[in-house]
Amino acid sequence: MTRWRARIGLRTRLVLAFLLVAAVSAGTTATLTYRKARTAILEQAQDTAVSSFRDRVSDMGVQLPVEPKSLQERLRQLARQGKPHPWVVFAEYGSVRVSSGTSPVSTVITPELRRAALASPRSGSFQRVEKHGAPWLTVAVPTVFRAGKTVRPTGLVLYAVMPLTDEEANVRAMVTAARDGALPGLAVALVPALLAARSVLRPVRDLRKASQSMGRGRLDTRIQVKGSDELSDLARTFNESAVALERSVGELQHAEARARRFASDVSHELRTPLAGMLAVTEVLDEDAARLAPDTAAAVRLISAETGKLAVLVEDLMEISRFDAGAAELNTDEVDVAQTIRKTLSSRHWTDPDEIVTDLPDGIRARLDPRRFDVVVANLVGNALRHGAAPVVVRLRTETPPEPDGEVPRLVAEVADSGPGIRPDALPHIFDRFYKADSARTRSEGSGLGLAITLENVRLHGGTIRAANGPQGGAVFTVEIPVTSGEVTA
Repeated sequence: MTRWRARIGLRTRLVLAFLLVAAVSAGTTATLTYRKARTAILEQAQDTAVSSFRDRVSDMGVQLPVEPKSLQERLRQLARQGKPHPWVVFAEYGSVRVSSGTSPVSTVITPELRRAALASPRSGSFQRVEKHGAPWLTVAVPTVFRAGKTVRPTGLVLYAVMPLTDEEANVRAMVTAARDGALPGLAVALVPALLAARSVLRPVRDLRKASQSMGRGRLDTRIQVKGSDELSDLARTFNESAVALERSVGELQHAEARARRFASDVSHELRTPLAGMLAVTEVLDEDAARLAPDTAAAVRLISAETGKLAVLVEDLMEISRFDAGAAELNTDEVDVAQTIRKTLSSRHWTDPDEIVTDLPDGIRARLDPRRFDVVVANLVGNALRHGAAPVVVRLRTETPPEPDGEVPRLVAEVADSGPGIRPDALPHIFDRFYKADSARTRSEGSGLGLAITLENVRLHGGTIRAANGPQGGAVFTVEIPVTSGEVTA
């Protein structure tokens, strides 16, 4: 049913429903009219025939015992007087069988009619039957003799058999006329059906176009309201919702813009004093060995915290560039394995007990070396800080299945040997300043490392996902699609 509805549009369904109602109404009316008219036609012919036959039999004198030839002549006279059509009259008296026709007996007269006639000698009986598909009316009237107020049957029963072919033809003509009139009626009903469907669907189309326009970011879209029906109420509700949404989105955009400006301004303002502080702390670090132990510890603490603050400021500036849409890719064709090795070497992550690499040579691709360095460094550093050694760094290329089979993907994977990531933390692992351990109020990083990693991967058109390995430990997988010809191995 759902697939059927998906294939047939709303306009078609409305028109079909309208035509179905019209067809059912016309069919019901025609059926009731046909039944009433058929009953009236048949009853009129039946009443005329029954009344006329009773009167003719009542006026006919009967002499007993019955003389077949004389009785046959009387039956022929009765047959000629038949109304509304000529009759074929049959007589039964004991074993005597006589008729006005060529056959002395009739196959239309049923045993039920014979029993009914004998049970009602004063009024007789009648019956409508079908024989070989043709309708017949049969009337049975017993003859009686009167002695004062006493009425006694003579034993002679007369039967009138009349075909109802003319009446049936009239009924069939009515059916044909009703059928022939129904088709043009449905064709005429199609016009108001289309008009009704149009009047119903126009507001729906306007609502669909307005929704699509709002989906494209045009929050000032409104629908023209006409009338006061339910569809007009829907249009007014849409407009009211659009106004509220536009106001809410505007407020959110202003708030977000203010937050971005604040973070960017604060970061810029902090860069200069932090540069001076870093220079001072470097000098103090060099002289810390000659200072008193307490003073040396304070100097080293200040130096470490200043370095963390500098990292935080740089990360805030970087995330602000992403928010402002100012981040750009400066791609170059590089040996990906060699680029990863440089990242590990520059940060002194070369201990084979801590870092295990699976980096096949010869994989070249166009990447932004600086941003890819940030991705690898953040993932490996995060694995070393929050996971456990050894940390495995793998590199490979994959060709996804159809329909994207022609687009190869560069896949970099960083896995640690720690306890892994809690299931409730996995959906939020790339959120800004998110801490998987709520009891850990401070961390060595800025809290923006994985968020910046996500933005850098997206800037390359790729994806990153976090999961737990089958043997434990967190696994971060980076996939970067590269157009044909840009990845070689």
